[in-house]
Amino acid sequence: MAKPDLSPKRLALYAGTLALAAAGGYLAHLLRVPLAWMIGAMVAVAAVGMTGRSLATPAVFRPAALIVFGTSFGQAFTPPVLAALATSLPILVGAAFASVLAGAAVSRVTARIGHMDTKTAYFVSVPGGIIAMIVLAARAGASVPTVTLAQTLRMVFVVLTYPLAMGLLASPGGDVFSFTAPPIAWALVPVLLALTTAGALATQRTGIANPWMMGPVFVSLTLAVADTPLTGLPPVLIDAAQVAMGASLGTRLTREFLLKSRRLLVASVVNFLLLTVLSILIGLACVAIADLPVPATLLGTAPGGLPEMAITAKVMNLGVPLVLGFHLVRLLVCNLFVSPLYRVYAWVERRLGGSPPEQPERGGE
Repeated sequence: MAKPDLSPKRLALYAGTLALAAAGGYLAHLLRVPLAWMIGAMVAVAAVGMTGRSLATPAVFRPAALIVFGTSFGQAFTPPVLAALATSLPILVGAAFASVLAGAAVSRVTARIGHMDTKTAYFVSVPGGIIAMIVLAARAGASVPTVTLAQTLRMVFVVLTYPLAMGLLASPGGDVFSFTAPPIAWALVPVLLALTTAGALATQRTGIANPWMMGPVFVSLTLAVADTPLTGLPPVLIDAAQVAMGASLGTRLTREFLLKSRRLLVASVVNFLLLTVLSILIGLACVAIADLPVPATLLGTAPGGLPEMAITAKVMNLGVPLVLGFHLVRLLVCNLFVSPLYRVYAWVERRLGGSPPEQPERGGE
């Protein structure tokens, strides 16, 4: 494994990027933007990066932020919350399959606008998480660069829109999934983070997706169920984790990345809009059937990634366990059924004789 570059020049680049991200987060905080520290950091770093200026964050930023968030998420899983989640499990499974089918439906339009083959469009469109869909696309022989770009763009669109919408429409608390953090015991904060970091490292060895978040969730969940959460996490630590996540996302959004294919960029926007409409309809159906809280259900069925939607729920106190439950079940369903469902989808397309031509996505148009 290559050693990290810790030269003075590289460290200065890291420091400058972090300062820019923190300034963007603080400005968004002053403007009362929902999920301010993460969105502000991402927008500030991306905006400066688009000018061609070199920016970078250490590889440890995202894992460290996910450990902090995972530790906080797990504390919300009290016994009553787990019981409510168990009762809601059939709805979560139904929503997961509905999301996959929504992705399949949208993929036809995505293929035509993006001039990509139907297989790639399918893996672009299913909202199963960036990493999971990249792995599944590679196994299926779809275009991995196209899936990576389109899934990343949709995640950015979701991060920029859903928190703002929830800030306008939602009010926190008031249901079984709402959460009051444990009191902060400063002396125990390092102990709790050491335990959850160990959980992240252990989970990484198992090959489970998102180990840096899920390992801490398992550890802090176990402590919460045992009624020994040790301590809550200081708000400043949560804000710092948001800045780290936002900066990491922002450095991906370079001019070269965004303009790699204008046609694909347009297709990704349309894909996001269509999937958002279908996801809202799925969420409202879940609310009507199971009487679930609207804001958490809409975040749970959103076509974004698990970490980003859970962070939104955490910062806005909108039912973290329910949001995590929706996304974890969808991730499991995608890993098990996305590829078999594609074979069914392809068979239907062939029977109908109306599938778009199988041509590779062309960059730089």
